[in-house]
Amino acid sequence: MTMLDTPIVERFLEYLDSQRGFSAHTVRCYAADLLQFLQFLAVPPTADLGAQTIAKLTPLQPAAPGAMEQRILAVTPVEVRSYLAVLRNSSYSKATVARKLASLRSFYKYLVRGSMLEASPLSVIRTPRQDRRLPACLDIPQVNALLEAPDASTLLGARDKAILETIYSSGLRISEVVALNVEDLDEFAEALRIRGKGKKERLVPLGRKAAEAIAAYLRMRDGSTSLTAGGSAAGRHGAIFVNKAGRRLSDRSIRRKLVRYLQAAGIDGHVSPHTLRHSFATHMLNAGADLRSVQEILGHASLSTTQIYTHLTTRRLKEVYDRAHPLARQPAVRQAHHSAHATAGSH
Repeated sequence: MTMLDTPIVERFLEYLDSQRGFSAHTVRCYAADLLQFLQFLAVPPTADLGAQTIAKLTPLQPAAPGAMEQRILAVTPVEVRSYLAVLRNSSYSKATVARKLASLRSFYKYLVRGSMLEASPLSVIRTPRQDRRLPACLDIPQVNALLEAPDASTLLGARDKAILETIYSSGLRISEVVALNVEDLDEFAEALRIRGKGKKERLVPLGRKAAEAIAAYLRMRDGSTSLTAGGSAAGRHGAIFVNKAGRRLSDRSIRRKLVRYLQAAGIDGHVSPHTLRHSFATHMLNAGADLRSVQEILGHASLSTTQIYTHLTTRRLKEVYDRAHPLARQPAVRQAHHSAHATAGSH
């Protein structure tokens, strides 16, 4: 994706990759967000910007050398608000609008730090309030049914079972599962070395069932009894999870397989690999794990990100309370009636 005569954008994307350590996927998302903003800036200033949608924006065309950079540096808060109106008219969710706005904030902060601007035009722009949605979560019987769906007697079934067990056992993102190499696996300590967002490394525990599933898959794949006791060169290095051709499995492929296993397990609803990550965190907290430990395992930079799962556990506690407490089971009207009789009796 080229930004057409906008070297400052290219330098920003390079900065995200080389200095901030963002993944290639994240850098592509920033690039796409900035390209949309450049399309917006290419709209003639006489256009009714508030009524525009992304689909109607003028395709970005090569401009005179430096012209687009000058346009970027001259952006005003009013224009940013007009751009937000375009996004809203394009039926983007509040979360998507907030993400696109965050991309612009990061870009203009970069320009300020590089002394290309004195102040960011987004410094006076507030992020739209988002609807707080609780993450989807499977219950334990559903998780068990899903984990048993693959046919572990076949190579591909053993691989898929190992993938599902690993995601649920360690709360991994799908991108982290795809990136796993055999050398990241510590069989003796039952742990995984994970390279997460921002290329930050962390060590996460690997449950016994997941470790056994991975070992069984790798034995079938490489025909070796132990990776640490002199397995094949292919077994000791490279991706853990590979396709039929021996190449690293893609996240899209894992998503497709998950849909098939959900159907086999009789689980309805919109479930993604991330739902297994949500389920891991919720079940850990339900079982008494402390929030800081779950945060570290998930690789969240901020504790507030992990705290969303406490809403799920609090809701579960409320349901248990309503079922168990004798007064909680009484209808409000009956409680009020008893209260009235008690008051009358006291007189």
